[in-house]
Amino acid sequence: MSTSLFEQHRARLDSALEAIRTRGYWPAYNEMPSPKVYGETAPDDGKRAFEAHLGKQFTLDQPGQTGWHAGERSPYGVKLDVEYPVCDVAALIAAGQQAMSAWQAVGCEGRTGICVEILERLNRQSFELAHAVMMTTGQGWMMAFQAGAPHAQDRGLEAVAYAYREQSFIPAETTWEKPQGKNPPLVMKKRFEVVGRGVAVVIGCATFPTWNTYPGLFAALATGNPVIVKPHPNAILPAAISVRTIRQTLAENGIDPNLVTLCVARDNETTQRLVRDPAVRSIDFTGGSAFGQWLDQNCRQAQLYAELSGVNNVVIDSTDAYKAMMRNIAFTLSLYSGQMCTTTQAILVPAGGIATDEGHKSYDEICADLARAIEGLLGKPEVAFAVLGAVQSPDTLRRIDLANGGTIGRVVLASRKLDNPDFPNGEFHTPALLACDAADEAFYMEERFGPITYVVKVADTAAAVALSERIVNTRGALTAGLYSTSQQVIDAMTHATWRSKVALSVNLTSGVFVNQTSAFSDYHGTGGNPAANASLADSAFVANRFRVVQLRYHV
Repeated sequence: MSTSLFEQHRARLDSALEAIRTRGYWPAYNEMPSPKVYGETAPDDGKRAFEAHLGKQFTLDQPGQTGWHAGERSPYGVKLDVEYPVCDVAALIAAGQQAMSAWQAVGCEGRTGICVEILERLNRQSFELAHAVMMTTGQGWMMAFQAGAPHAQDRGLEAVAYAYREQSFIPAETTWEKPQGKNPPLVMKKRFEVVGRGVAVVIGCATFPTWNTYPGLFAALATGNPVIVKPHPNAILPAAISVRTIRQTLAENGIDPNLVTLCVARDNETTQRLVRDPAVRSIDFTGGSAFGQWLDQNCRQAQLYAELSGVNNVVIDSTDAYKAMMRNIAFTLSLYSGQMCTTTQAILVPAGGIATDEGHKSYDEICADLARAIEGLLGKPEVAFAVLGAVQSPDTLRRIDLANGGTIGRVVLASRKLDNPDFPNGEFHTPALLACDAADEAFYMEERFGPITYVVKVADTAAAVALSERIVNTRGALTAGLYSTSQQVIDAMTHATWRSKVALSVNLTSGVFVNQTSAFSDYHGTGGNPAANASLADSAFVANRFRVVQLRYHV
């Protein structure tokens, strides 16, 4: 069955391989939640499937179950009350190890075929997944559908394509013949077996429980490893739906479903016990730097792929499209209430102002105009709720209050709480815009996750470029931006980002935003600064997840 699945999905795989080679636009899965694409009944079917989980026990039939756990809190104020199985960590690890040898025997093509089949099935569940992502993370509906379903599936397929490509470079066997002059040659037969490193643990995050989970999950699975998915305690449902589909697909193809399991941890001690087990050989983690550093220091037996906190920044030098620049930045800061690891936090502006197509603009005018652009974007409630979504964490609400208090920067635009009649118990907040000087590093040089942005006054453009580079080198960043009409400045910023190893976007004024990345084309992170030690996705993201073991003998 697995071989036929490989042939069945070969066209999809070949397209993905071509896409990662050429890096052009290619979506494997349609991002529009249209009944014409997904089927006339898909929206209603997906919503009913989501609602069927609420207030119920989510059964997975996993080994070592000791009880049930609930506790997800919806940022929209909707009661979820889903109970998930709690399983003994040692039992999950042992079951995964037991399933590993049969998974290895399926071979690279077999594993690839099954992984693509899983993604196809997840794609058919996109509406169900979208509702689960929306209600656990606070994302707006369109983002929850796109980022939570087809874009996440794209990232998963991207990882599978890289995994297949790296493994396919290795021949199954060869004949080695060394000439010996007048004597007969030395002849050996050599066989090469691709072997997974061991149990992989993928630790999910609260804000993007599928988009940030699928790359590591499918990279580990496709390279021959059992996977334990440890979701964030407030975003379990999207992971649970995904794991159930994976397990069902594995079982239908003759593979032990315990190859992939869900670990719902009631406390940090359980997570720490899981990741420190000697059998765990790789860990994927998205989250704060404190726990990421703990993983690095305490899990030396495992290869860590970590995306951590950072301070994304934009340098404004000049522009020939001032209003469009302001609209683009305003949307960037407002999208999902800034709860994205790629959202700009520091906007670096020369103290003497900038040249624009509307004449010279002072630093204070830029602050005021950006505030007006944000208010204009969010002026209509239906637009505001769709763009902002809901605030996911109480910690973010506390940061918003701190920003509004004026103790961490001069308040240019205070964050406002909005009342959403459709979700009266939800938390909806507009962005806070703060102003400070470059010397006020304590304000802007740490990540303040959420809708909080600084307009930082710097001496001049050269100082802004230098500060941007220093921020990335010391605090990390996934994105950097630049607005300039000067090629000299563009070149200087480009070289600064090469040195600090961060992705750069220049003069974004239309429908592309610095906090968005496209699978198969954009590299999410470089792995070269403190914000992340890996990139989603490249060859390095998959190649160290397997080993090649050879057998040789004389012919």
